[in-house]
This record gives sequence, C-alpha cells and structure tokens, in this order.
Amino acid sequence: MDLFILHAGNSKEMEDISEELSQNKFKKIEERDNYILMKRRRYGNLLIHAICLITALGFIGLVIFINVAYFAYSFLWASPNVLITTETVGDNGEALEFSDMDEILKKATALI
Repeated sequence: MDLFILHAGNSKEMEDISEELSQNKFKKIEERDNYILMKRRRYGNLLIHAICLITALGFIGLVIFINVAYFAYSFLWASPNVLITTETVGDNGEALEFSDMDEILKKATALI
C-alpha cells in the first residue's frame, strides 16, 4: 500500500481536497480535526481478468490462480492511501514529505 501525504493549510482546504479526491472514487476511512485518511480500492485491470478467465476456462486451470493472485495484489497492496493533513511535522519530529495531486491520481488509475 502506498501512502501519499497532501498538505492543507486549514480544515476548509482539507475538505476541498477531500471532495476532489471523492470525485475520483476515493473513500474516507478516518477523519479527525487535523487529518483525513482516504483510500481508493483497486481491483485490477478488467481486461487482464477477462483474458485470464477465458484462458483458464479454455485451456489451463492454473491461470485462474494467477488471476486470483493478481486480484489480491491489486486489492490489498496496490490500492493507494491518501493522508490529507494540516500538520507539517511527523510524530518523530521530522518534516513530512508531501505528494502532489497528479502523482496520486496517476497511481490510482494505473493499469497494473
């Protein structure tokens, strides 16, 4: 799972960013005064699933296990998480590294 961090100046800006991400199919997981945690579930590429299923039904049953493994990877590990926060320093005192919106949307809509 990838965690992207976006900086917001205040709670209004946090809500604006959250709304923009919601339009791109991100869901709120947790919300507090100083942050909003969002996640977009990925299920894998539909075309890859279809090819694997057709191959498994027609030729080799082993391909179905490859398809299930691909789905599990997409669902559990390739789903990006976004933390929108007003904080600039982490719990350990180090400055947080922030991502930009384009990087997050690119990861969220990647094919594989």
